[in-house]
Amino acid sequence: MTTRHIRRAAITVAALTGLSACSAPGGGADEGKAADSVVIGVASEPDTLSPLLGYGKDGNSKIFDGLLAHDADLELKPALAKALPEVGDDGRTYTYTLRDGVEFSDGEPLTSADVVFTYRTILDAKTNNTARSELDAVKEVEADGDDKVVFTLKYPYAPFAARTVLPIVPEHMAGKEDPNTGSFNTKPVGTGPYVLAGWTRGEKLAFRANPNYWGGAPRVKTFTMAVIADDNVRATRLRSGDLDGAILPPNLAATFKGEAGSLTYDAKSYDFRTVTLPTENKVTADRAVRQALDAAVDREAMVDKVLDGAGRPAYGPLPVDDPWFATDIKRSQDLAKAKRVLDEAGWKTGEGGIRAKGGLRAAFTLLYPSGDKVRQDHALAYASDAKKAGIDVTVESATWEVIEPRMGKDAVLAGFGSTGDPDFGLYTLLHSSLAGDGFNNMGRYANPAVDKALDTGRRSQDPAVREAAYDTLQRELVKDPGYTFLTHIDHLYVLADRWDGLTTQLEPHEHGFASGPWWNIEDWQPKK
Repeated sequence: MTTRHIRRAAITVAALTGLSACSAPGGGADEGKAADSVVIGVASEPDTLSPLLGYGKDGNSKIFDGLLAHDADLELKPALAKALPEVGDDGRTYTYTLRDGVEFSDGEPLTSADVVFTYRTILDAKTNNTARSELDAVKEVEADGDDKVVFTLKYPYAPFAARTVLPIVPEHMAGKEDPNTGSFNTKPVGTGPYVLAGWTRGEKLAFRANPNYWGGAPRVKTFTMAVIADDNVRATRLRSGDLDGAILPPNLAATFKGEAGSLTYDAKSYDFRTVTLPTENKVTADRAVRQALDAAVDREAMVDKVLDGAGRPAYGPLPVDDPWFATDIKRSQDLAKAKRVLDEAGWKTGEGGIRAKGGLRAAFTLLYPSGDKVRQDHALAYASDAKKAGIDVTVESATWEVIEPRMGKDAVLAGFGSTGDPDFGLYTLLHSSLAGDGFNNMGRYANPAVDKALDTGRRSQDPAVREAAYDTLQRELVKDPGYTFLTHIDHLYVLADRWDGLTTQLEPHEHGFASGPWWNIEDWQPKK
């Protein structure tokens, strides 16, 4: 389905006409600000620019291309491959024929050997790619001459073609280095529409158009991703004209409404906000506490007050309008149920209304990343709801460097969500084999019924069997919640109204950097 939602909003005419007076993070601004140069404000930057370590795995990298790509409606289309794959052996082989004449940005030709190298390196256990389990179905990838690649699967995997949006790297460069530590991670070379011109950590990434791009030279010649973690600072710099566009939380995007000269883009997403409930924490390890928190939370109020209506309640990891969503798991806040569950489990009300059991207070810390106002507001609302049931949640902000070593025992206001097949997001979120594997299964959740459903959904090609498996999974998460799912959020972007061709896609959790109205920046045309 088409997911373009555009509203007239925000940047003053004075800001637009005065851009030349601002010191843009991409360098000196030209008088009048040329439409072929763009500066975007984003909340974060990737850890690496190497697909071998996970960068761009879901598509939309501007430096690289995959065998396939997604269009605006997330339908698969050929990219480095000439056509969609030929599928054989009852879904166990996928054959791709490469497009003629494609070169990497250093002038070297793309061949099937580069595709084989990319996938084999990712599948190598020595490579630090935490998304490796997404390619679990791959038994072997082999070249058939210079222009054909054949994937052989261990088992038929229904959504495999969508996995081949994964970017392809040049063996002649990346093959000379350790994929975990080599310079390719910060100085990549690809076949994409843009070339990395420079990366200043924590400040900006600058890109310039690849004039030899196989898809045609982009009209936007340079663009810069300015890394601005604080939402308020990003909004201020957008209003001042220092940025041409930015991702903003709903409350800040709303402040631009009614001003001429820009557009606000509202993208629906699979991106959800959730509270991880780690099993290594003695309080959150108790299923009764997790059930009580699930009942105590007021999801509808969070959508209304935290998101200003720009989202939907989350009753699980799949959004309510997803075709795989189990519709009858919707539930409203039920404080009476929350208290009853805790009473029955032996959590008795004590001093200050906070419950305790066997000398252990029903209390834990909830971390959220500094500068993220949407997560802060979710965390505070969650703590308020929890206290009504007798659970004391201490909200604390920290950087991800501080959060990561603590997330095994402390709860985190986290965000996840993948578009496409349910296997894409649910397996890494919930399967016990990935407990504590980086940001996979952060809460160390383990439920045999959920594992079985995930394995069945991944290995079956029968739509009815898969539907039943994911239905079972969602119901198990209600009975045994390893997370408290709060909201699915809309992503809001404000941009200067200087280009044609801007759209949004239905977006995953990763937004702002690869997703956003700039997902197809190579296709933008300056307005005349």
